[in-house]
Amino acid sequence: MYTDTDRCVRAVQSKDARFDGWFFTAVLTTRIYCRPSCPAVPPKVENMTFLPSAAACQQAGFRACKRCRPDTSPGSPEWNARADAVARAMRLIQDGVVDREGVPGLAARLGYSARQVERQLNAELGAGPLALARAQRAQTARLLIETSELPMGDIAFAAGFSSIRTFNDTVREVFALAPSELRSRAGKTGRQKPRIPGTISLRLPYRAPLNPDNLFGHLAATAVPGVEEWRAGAYRRTLRLPYGTGVVALSPQPGHIGCQLALTDLRDLTIAISRCRWMLDLDADPEAVDGQLRCDPLLAPLVDKAPGRRVPRTVDAAEFAVRAVLGQQVSTAAARTHAARLVTAYGEPVADPDPDGGLTHVFPSPQALAGLDPEALALPRSRRTTLTTLVAALAEGSLTLGIDSDWEAARAQLNALPGFGPWTTEVIAMRALGDPDAFLPSDLGVRRAAAGLGLPSTPAALTARAADWRPWRAYAVQYLWATDSHPVNHLPV
Repeated sequence: MYTDTDRCVRAVQSKDARFDGWFFTAVLTTRIYCRPSCPAVPPKVENMTFLPSAAACQQAGFRACKRCRPDTSPGSPEWNARADAVARAMRLIQDGVVDREGVPGLAARLGYSARQVERQLNAELGAGPLALARAQRAQTARLLIETSELPMGDIAFAAGFSSIRTFNDTVREVFALAPSELRSRAGKTGRQKPRIPGTISLRLPYRAPLNPDNLFGHLAATAVPGVEEWRAGAYRRTLRLPYGTGVVALSPQPGHIGCQLALTDLRDLTIAISRCRWMLDLDADPEAVDGQLRCDPLLAPLVDKAPGRRVPRTVDAAEFAVRAVLGQQVSTAAARTHAARLVTAYGEPVADPDPDGGLTHVFPSPQALAGLDPEALALPRSRRTTLTTLVAALAEGSLTLGIDSDWEAARAQLNALPGFGPWTTEVIAMRALGDPDAFLPSDLGVRRAAAGLGLPSTPAALTARAADWRPWRAYAVQYLWATDSHPVNHLPV
């Protein structure tokens, strides 16, 4: 995108918010970089240059605009629509891998050398992994400075900085203001007062439109008691994080998602935010998705009726894989019951920061489930074998599922397990791995919706027709599911 100068200029001159996060405008005369929708008067064309990331702008010596705050724009949707090494690297950097494991750890997860990763990221993003991680730390720091009452020392370490001095130097360099000046400029009106003491309140941006009905409806309708709940207009759940546990409450608000986080270790803040954004698919580009699906005259009315549907994902791919097996050929209520039993028996207890809340456990890890007694499961024998085989593979590391997974390789590994058919594999690819083109032609709800719309209803014929929906077939599934009256399609009251 950023290499198409004419298109970028048109986006800047029209202040088109759809391109926020796709590229950044760096102004050569002022040494400031902006998002395309910056409200300031656009600079002269000859003074503009376009860069693919905030990190590239910062590395080139530009500072963030104080009006449009480009560092707070939604992430590029490109990284969630691709499965190549660069996209997987970006998802891992957003998840804090460089801060925890360094560049060698990032390279090891991708199966490349550190030099290869550095070269590929520099070629496509104009910045290496350290610069990209630094930009993310700066963004988190600014968010906390302006929206919380946390002391600066706590903010420095929560954002991932190794020292307060590095934190101060980075903030000054990136934003041309000291941390205390950023806070005073924001004033008290910019801070979100937590509803519950001890929590951090944030706003998570997204590209409009966003339809919350199926997004929050799906998460609430399938919520596992003790781990998830819908309360007071918010989806709440527990989180297992690298340094501890947490509880998050997410609520749809005009123009943003309200986010309240309670963490046992503030170093998990960046990771928690990243996983919540991933779960709610907030970096999606609804204009691109809906534009492609509208090309099918039978899908177009569904898209026009409720545009901006997202794919409800998960904060833990291994957890979702276990729940997908528990949900094979049973109702939503039965799947919740089976999962709740595992949580009670093997989950890690947590304290709910809300005295009225009902969260009690973190979903058990594969290691905790590795010792479960198959005979204690109220499941058919074949499904017990499927579950125990899956858990063993996850616990020993022969099967790894996550945001960095190679989608086709993960499908092959899942299909090799007993009891894994196309439906289970594809629903994991869709909601746990984030493949935007995952498709469920054999799903009963999808087939019923297809028949009702006049689309082919047999799996083979529907797959052939859906070729025109690629690479957004996972979003097409959300629109097809939405034709049903099931609770997953409605925002809870």
